[in-house]
Amino acid sequence: MDIETRIGLMLKTPTEEVITLEDLKALFETTTHPKHYIGLELSGLLHLGSLIVSGLKINDFLKAGVKCTIFLADWHSYINNKLGGDWERIKKASKYYSEAFLYFCPGCEIILGSDLYRGNDEYWMNLIRFSKQITLARNVRCLTIMGRSEKEKLDFAQYIYPIMQSVDIKALNVDIAHSGMDQRKVHVLAREVFPKLGWKPPIAIHHSLLPGLAEPVSMGLDEDAKSDLIISSKMSKSKPWTCIFIHDSKDEIKRKLRKAWCPEGIVENNPILEIARSIIFHERESLHIDRSSKYGGPITFYSYNELEKAYKNKEIHPADLKEAISEEIDKIIAPIRNYFENKKELLEAFQIGDD
Repeated sequence: MDIETRIGLMLKTPTEEVITLEDLKALFETTTHPKHYIGLELSGLLHLGSLIVSGLKINDFLKAGVKCTIFLADWHSYINNKLGGDWERIKKASKYYSEAFLYFCPGCEIILGSDLYRGNDEYWMNLIRFSKQITLARNVRCLTIMGRSEKEKLDFAQYIYPIMQSVDIKALNVDIAHSGMDQRKVHVLAREVFPKLGWKPPIAIHHSLLPGLAEPVSMGLDEDAKSDLIISSKMSKSKPWTCIFIHDSKDEIKRKLRKAWCPEGIVENNPILEIARSIIFHERESLHIDRSSKYGGPITFYSYNELEKAYKNKEIHPADLKEAISEEIDKIIAPIRNYFENKKELLEAFQIGDD
């Protein structure tokens, strides 16, 4: 596979940003199989955003010849009070996440945070070395990566979280740090600090965040208004009625999507259109929408741009779009849902509402 084709896979939607494209091209010119990682907190049940969007991007990287690692951040989860800070539940959750990603992203490697840190004196020394390069104020600006506001009352361990996440990149010796756009700040921090320590700065690749099905809201998690709206409105397990889980039945998917925020003719921050852009057109070459002859009859779109234009012009009714999207999402989720049917024990750690 030539470099241009590999770069094309790296940039394919839902990739939102590469820091920097020049560095990525240089990496492929010198390295046959670059090393990648994405870090994941262990919290609630996996959904379209956490498994499907992330997993589709990981699969693109694998196709491009990248060695992909999924870092299950159990200590980060504990620090950020996921699953109630219950270590036994976090351990059980790690088995579930591992099974899901190994199934959806065959060829990836799973590494558990506690395995990386155990007996690793160099990691903890590097954490101090990194900490010496930044001020408290610089560190605090990264707290939004945890879904926390700078104004919240936090315990001291939570202030260590961004530093740990940065040093994870060094400890895993990766070329590419990958995440959703909500983790951008910590990757920028790593790129700033690593050269001061003589460490290799990571190339950062960020995919778009899938919004929840409710109307977008701002929660003051980021100083930039646009970023705040995106981060605040991302699909979250803590709002199950706005979230499509990988375990949802076909009827549940239809029910949730029928209630989803999808105003006619509005394309900005529209969660149904974003599902089409990030997932459907990643996996399908077309999207077929059934309409009654009264409204123009069935229509097939062969690109997301075509679909967006038609929706903006009110040529597609929200109800018809939702029905088509629900059919396609069920087809994508069904094999994963079926895989877990006989693995109910892996779900014991979770309760709807955990995040």
